[in-house]
Amino acid sequence: MDMVMKLGAESPVVIFSKTTCCMSHSIETLIRGFGANPTVYELDKLPNGRQMENALIELGCQLSVPAVFIGKDFVGGSNEIMSLNVRGELKQLLLRANAIWI
Repeated sequence: MDMVMKLGAESPVVIFSKTTCCMSHSIETLIRGFGANPTVYELDKLPNGRQMENALIELGCQLSVPAVFIGKDFVGGSNEIMSLNVRGELKQLLLRANAIWI
């Protein structure tokens, strides 16, 4: 879990994803739509991806991907990100993390 937390803190927005996951692609597209440039780790392409996936499940991801960190904090998966967006809170979170500017 330490490696996941370390990688999650390296950039204003970090997405753990899989190349075959349509929800991961949708969340990445949503975040990029605000002008953010997330760091994306494709777990199915990483040699230690399975261990990282298990660590994400330990963090509370019901499904391992997508898992999103914003401003060094684990925010959650697609449900949490979509809920933040619907409530109008995602943009403010990205602004506070210096992932986007006005």
